[in-house]
Amino acid sequence: MSEWHDIADDIAAIEQRVSGAIFEQVRAQLRDDDADEAHQREKQLAKVRRSLQKAEQLLRGAQD
Repeated sequence: MSEWHDIADDIAAIEQRVSGAIFEQVRAQLRDDDADEAHQREKQLAKVRRSLQKAEQLLRGAQD
């Protein structure tokens, strides 16, 4: 396994944690626990998740 693959795996694990946090923010919105703030955090986390997904894809492409 290459170092690039290991880093991509680490990023994928972080992306999964961010996905879980997004789910929690959506649940907070549904409970109306400061829905506006939860919605803003969910949007930020979604951007982070997309960036992590892109980084993972780029690293996996670097292996080739």
